[in-house]
Amino acid sequence: HRFGRNRNANIQDLITFGNTFDFEVEEISAQEIDEVSVSSTKIRKALEAGNIHTANRYLGYPYMLSGTVKKGKGLGRTLSFPTANLHIKETYKLIPKNGVYVIQSTLNGQAVQGMMNIGVNPTVDGSKRSIEIHFFNFKADLYGKEVRIEILHRLRDEKRFDSVDALRKQLEKDKVNALALIS
Repeated sequence: HRFGRNRNANIQDLITFGNTFDFEVEEISAQEIDEVSVSSTKIRKALEAGNIHTANRYLGYPYMLSGTVKKGKGLGRTLSFPTANLHIKETYKLIPKNGVYVIQSTLNGQAVQGMMNIGVNPTVDGSKRSIEIHFFNFKADLYGKEVRIEILHRLRDEKRFDSVDALRKQLEKDKVNALALIS
């Protein structure tokens, strides 16, 4: 196994780091799924392509994002789809490809499902990339709270709609499709 910049490091380097920084290292053989050797590079590429199904299979668990809920513009609420705007603190956290995803979380001890948009909100002339989560059947003030979500499925690409009403209608369809996937 090789890792690090230009794949210059090996298991012996990792063992040395472990001794220096007091952590244990256990070498395992290469893992294969459907005769494909799993690697962090393949997982990253799947996430960058929005292929959550493949990334989750390679990881062995759903890809997760966590962050603090920040106040947004309030557009989701006017569309009857209030959202929690997630601010990711980790500078280098890989955020999947822009699009609409099915997610789950645990909020106030309750398992909650929902859908998430990653993107720039092109229908309302957005330009800054954001992560907005709409939770199904959950109402509580989450501002300032830490939230961790698991990404289960990708529904579609983010796209620009001709009107806010067309966006609302698509969100209703997205919700139906999301609920069908998690039921």
